[in-house]
Amino acid sequence: MHCPFCGDLDTKVIDSRLVAEGDSVRRRRECLTCGERFTTFETAELVMPHLIKRDGRREPFDEEKLRYGLSKALEKRPVSVNEIETSVNHIKHKLRSTGERELPALRVGEAVMAELRALDPVAYVRFASVYRDFQDVSEFADEINKLAGSRKPSNV
Repeated sequence: MHCPFCGDLDTKVIDSRLVAEGDSVRRRRECLTCGERFTTFETAELVMPHLIKRDGRREPFDEEKLRYGLSKALEKRPVSVNEIETSVNHIKHKLRSTGERELPALRVGEAVMAELRALDPVAYVRFASVYRDFQDVSEFADEINKLAGSRKPSNV
């Protein structure tokens, strides 16, 4: 680590602490040449995979686009901002944990549908109608029937 005061490389760590709920490390350093002290922060660089669209285009993962899609589906539904953020983090973790550099964009859509299904059935159907491009009422009814069937407790 270069000293920001004299530019020398000879520095030592005096103190290290976890910050940001353990997502970052704060280090106090001292330059062994000029004696000045300074603080550095260390975080893991987590790279999101690029997405391959249906038409073959590749684009970087866009967290704001994901958040907007979830928020739009959940508009006027009793779901908190914290629950939306938790869902965004679940989806990002799921995509990152594949270890792939590129993923089909369909994986994001399916992950969003899984999160919405658990959060709010109305939002799930809203999102599914756009994502799967429902053309008539029967497609809505089919999806609602599937959803209702999966939520019924078994009589075993």
